[in-house]
Amino acid sequence: MMTCKQASKLISQSLDRPLSWSELMQLKLHLMICGACNRFKKQLNLLRVALQSIRTNMENNSAITLPLAAKARIIDQIESDQQSQ
Repeated sequence: MMTCKQASKLISQSLDRPLSWSELMQLKLHLMICGACNRFKKQLNLLRVALQSIRTNMENNSAITLPLAAKARIIDQIESDQQSQ
């Protein structure tokens, strides 16, 4: 039987990749009996939808701009992260 820790990991991974048939069946079985993991799945989906909505609103709103200093910090951080890999 799948643990809640394993189920939460699969729930999270399902947002990034398709689950295998075996993973999906194990997860569905666990979700049938575990209210906490069902709530976690719903909360994660709610966060995903909310973040997509925010992204869409920001992309479609030309009044929202990022200060040049913030852009520079982001670029510096990305370059720093790439160099450390």
